[in-house]
Amino acid sequence: MRRLIVLGLAISMTGWAGSLQLIPVIKGGLKAPVGLVFEPGRSDLFYIIEQKGRILKWQKGQFDKTPFLDIQNRVTFGGERGLLGLAFHPLFKSNGRFFINYTAERPQLTTFISEFQTGVLKEKVLLQIEQPFSNHNGGHLAFDKEGYLYIGTGDGGSAGDPLNHSQNLNSLLGKMVRIGVDSKGLYDIPKDNPLTSPQQRKEIFAWGLRNPWRFSFDRETGALFAGDVGQDRYEEIDLVEKGKNYGWRVMEADHCLTPPRGCNREGYVMPLTEYGRSEGGSVTGGYVYRGKQLPDLKGVYIYGDFMSGNIWGLSYDQASRKVLQNRLLLKSKLSVASFAEDADGELYVVDYSGVIYRLAPGL
Repeated sequence: MRRLIVLGLAISMTGWAGSLQLIPVIKGGLKAPVGLVFEPGRSDLFYIIEQKGRILKWQKGQFDKTPFLDIQNRVTFGGERGLLGLAFHPLFKSNGRFFINYTAERPQLTTFISEFQTGVLKEKVLLQIEQPFSNHNGGHLAFDKEGYLYIGTGDGGSAGDPLNHSQNLNSLLGKMVRIGVDSKGLYDIPKDNPLTSPQQRKEIFAWGLRNPWRFSFDRETGALFAGDVGQDRYEEIDLVEKGKNYGWRVMEADHCLTPPRGCNREGYVMPLTEYGRSEGGSVTGGYVYRGKQLPDLKGVYIYGDFMSGNIWGLSYDQASRKVLQNRLLLKSKLSVASFAEDADGELYVVDYSGVIYRLAPGL
């Protein structure tokens, strides 16, 4: 079964797990949404990130009258710049702490990782990362089960990582960063972070990334999956692990880039899967499905593409460390900017045009 795609209507297609559909939850009132985050422990209360610098709160079928956060006067917006990430502290219900990732020109374009607290307007800047170019800003934030904050950073932009930031262990660009946020200072370094040399940034958890646009932890296994946006030819999904190097700028997915032939692959981790330009042009990382409404997809990593709207499902076996299946689930034609997971493990899709959908069984 396949339905025509009309804004605000359900989208469905017969696929790997039978018939699936995307049911609209919010049909309007959003401008350039790039993320959706549920309040910890809730499936009925969520927050939408607008790239221009607002976070809107949605509950009981409507928006709150005033934005949860409005920092449009601080954010530099345009292209890949803007307010890009939000993460609630695991104890948000009791401490009201939350963290954001945004870009601003002060005067150099800079990524800011900042903490706020509900009811308090003061911004606490934890990290500032200067951006040499306007694109590849990463932007995602997420907490793991141990309460550490992970930050995905792009390589600094342009093309081909001309300043070689991703392989430079003294730069926070092109990395997965991990910090603790419960210390008395701005932040602390987890004791088991992999780098120890004085010439290396100890905040680094993994490196060799180009532009990790959305990552997530499997709520059952703790595995960290990320979509890393490619350059001209390939998009990739990575299983991100401590102390690993994912190859950029030497590799684009599983292919040599610098040099274009005969590169040395030793020491690089290849992606779980990749796809070329016939299937999409900008990967959007998703979530391992752990809900109940789609039992055939249990344990399957759901991800998509911003350019084509394709949504895939990847089945990965951690014991054998092998991909078992990777199949197309939906051809949505949406601008898939982000996925979201509620407390029940059900998944949502953010369309950059301004609509929020829920992934559901087909009719």
